Amino acid sequence: MAASPSTPGAATAGVSASASHLGADPSIVRRLSQVRNIILVLSGKGGVGKSSVSAQLALSLSSTPITDDDGPTTGPSSSSSPSSSSPTPSSTPRTPRVGILDIDLTGPSIPRMLGLDGQTVKQSSDGWVPVYTDASQSLAVMSVGFLLRSKNDSVVWRGPKKNAMIKQFLGDVRWGPLDYLVIDTPPGTSDEHISILEYLRTFQPSAVMVTTPQAVSLADNLRSLDFTRKTNLPLLGLIENMSGYVCPHCEECTNVWGKGGGEALAQRERIHFLGRIPIDPGLVRVLDDAKEEAQAKVQTQNGSDASAAAEIINQPLDAHETAATSSAPASAAAAAPAPASAPVPASAAAAAPSASAAASSTGQHDDSATPAGTILSRTTIQRYRDSQTFPIFQKITDQIRDLARQHRNSSAAGQ
Repeated sequence: MAASPSTPGAATAGVSASASHLGADPSIVRRLSQVRNIILVLSGKGGVGKSSVSAQLALSLSSTPITDDDGPTTGPSSSSSPSSSSPTPSSTPRTPRVGILDIDLTGPSIPRMLGLDGQTVKQSSDGWVPVYTDASQSLAVMSVGFLLRSKNDSVVWRGPKKNAMIKQFLGDVRWGPLDYLVIDTPPGTSDEHISILEYLRTFQPSAVMVTTPQAVSLADNLRSLDFTRKTNLPLLGLIENMSGYVCPHCEECTNVWGKGGGEALAQRERIHFLGRIPIDPGLVRVLDDAKEEAQAKVQTQNGSDASAAAEIINQPLDAHETAATSSAPASAAAAAPAPASAPVPASAAAAAPSASAAASSTGQHDDSATPAGTILSRTTIQRYRDSQTFPIFQKITDQIRDLARQHRNSSAAGQ
């Protein structure tokens, strides 16, 4: 898949042999050669808000303009092939393109957190099309939750099928040029972690660790820290989540589960401490409030009853549609769904065969025909950005962005 000449900083699609990618899967090299930064979000303990941090990190990264003169991509160097030609970097600020990949296969929660529950993956001639959150199409999402027949279906897979699904997410999804790919991992150090690192080793990924102040969470994260060291996975820093409770009335912060445990761990283990995120009751209610707001908006603008509005807010929109132009569920399909023959790994029998047809690597894609979120997802995104903790998270994101750039530049210098 070719990068558009107008996309600054993207590597060309003609992926040639590169010493930095010897032994890597060709389909994954083809997809991820246009990704600048790959960041895994880890935690040794479940229930610490890792998926929430992943979602907020992706949103914050996609909300802050960047320039293109900050270094190369994670893919093969353009100088490695005489036929490659990389566009001249621009110093003009632009909206970043961000992807979020949910590899928590047995507990996918990213679709719900972003107001995308019930959405399906579309099939194109060049592979699966990720689900976008809003009209800007600056945040692409992929999760096994989009492939389940029901959100209540369980995924009962052994290691080989998990491995195949992760490989398909990396090699068959039409990610396109991305500035950041955020990967939400399951808690602990399991098959998913080993598989993702095996596939991404030549792309120089980095990681962010999430903990809460409690001693049990800190102890479990020591195991994750040991995992990063044994696998030589660079750790950008540690976030202390749920660090205090912010009263919605007086805004006083009460340290329900203590404070400073994450910072003390970071100091002791000599890793960068990124900051603390308190519990924000408004953030907890983001999805419920966004649903009520979206339904009320549709009812006001379209005169729909409550049941019809509940359906409309979950219908896919195209890049130019708004709540006012989406008046009926039947008119909201912006792209053809995957054909019945496309692999749907909702069944344990579907091990994840190749999803992509052999499209021309120079083919261009019409993003205007790609679904660009729903009324609910767009409302949810705005709710996140309006929350009290979002400015706090933006400060953390600024650090992660700088550390990721330093890691990318040092990795490129060492090749």
